[in-house]
Amino acid sequence: MVFLPPTMVASIYGMNFEHMPELQWLLGYPWALLLMLMAGMAPYLYFKKKGWL
Repeated sequence: MVFLPPTMVASIYGMNFEHMPELQWLLGYPWALLLMLMAGMAPYLYFKKKGWL
């Protein structure tokens, strides 16, 4: 479950490489990496808080 959100974000970015508006942004790539990191940590922290891990 932890790897599902970052994989989804990465696959969407991989399929639409030509039409990515953030390629023109100064911090677009680091922002995408941060988004993937946060999307992976959110379920982990949620499950940890619930005591399921």
